[in-house]
Amino acid sequence: MRMNTGFGREGDYQHLTVGEEAPLLEWLLRNLNESRSKVKATLQGRGIKVNGKTITQFDFLLKPGMKVAVSKTKRNQQSFKSRYVKIVYEDKWLIVIEKNVGILSMAAGHASLNVKSVLDDYFRKSRQKCTAHVVHRLDRDTSGLMVYAKDIDTEQILEHNWHQLVYDRRYVAVVSGEMEQDDGTIENWLTDNKAYVTYSSPVDNGGKLAITHFHVLDRTTEHSLVEFRLETGRKNQIRVHAADMGHPVCGDTKYGNGNDPLHRLCLHAWLLCFNHPITNEPMEFETPIPTPFRQLFHFKKQ
Repeated sequence: MRMNTGFGREGDYQHLTVGEEAPLLEWLLRNLNESRSKVKATLQGRGIKVNGKTITQFDFLLKPGMKVAVSKTKRNQQSFKSRYVKIVYEDKWLIVIEKNVGILSMAAGHASLNVKSVLDDYFRKSRQKCTAHVVHRLDRDTSGLMVYAKDIDTEQILEHNWHQLVYDRRYVAVVSGEMEQDDGTIENWLTDNKAYVTYSSPVDNGGKLAITHFHVLDRTTEHSLVEFRLETGRKNQIRVHAADMGHPVCGDTKYGNGNDPLHRLCLHAWLLCFNHPITNEPMEFETPIPTPFRQLFHFKKQ
């Protein structure tokens, strides 16, 4: 049964009245038109008050008649502006961002533009006593979702338990040519040669087993829009596997065939789902398919 709510406005808070007993997070999810991740971020960012007192506990027990105030402003994040990085979620242990093309995940050489330095600057300006710790990487010209730890303990948990914690990770890509199959799986071994170019082998060549599942979302005679789901996360895995199929990722100067309709690497990490390394809560994030990708197919996401 949905709880009775009374709405009012005062400053930057939305005010609600509790109708029946329930844990705070559960109640907020039922009574706010917000995603689970955003509600949790508001809670952990000290944006929820119950009877005038700030509450951060997910399981705080609400009782009928209590007054709940929900902050409508984003603490710290409201002053953050970057053409390369968008903050999607933040708590005291980690931060999830959407990376644009043209920026490295971490420093690689003197004064290189990278997400870690952008986040460290944000943490300094917002007076947070932490730094960004790299957990996984996206290539400079791949866009999409990434998670960074705010302390070394969280980073270690994520790094050593990555494959147990991450339960869904998907990319969308524009590939060259018309894909023949609607769905399938590519499985082989990947290793680097002396020039640091990754190549595949159908038999164990001393490299790492790589498994990628694919699903075609749309196609024309020139291009296909494909979702890739990683079962393993190897260096350049999707780019190599797409090339193996004879349909390399468009705009890929390393493994591609020169097909470059959008003047960028057409690869975007659109979905990232993992269990929180500290709270064990399921964390699920998604971003829209980039508009230029869709426009190639006049494709509307369902």
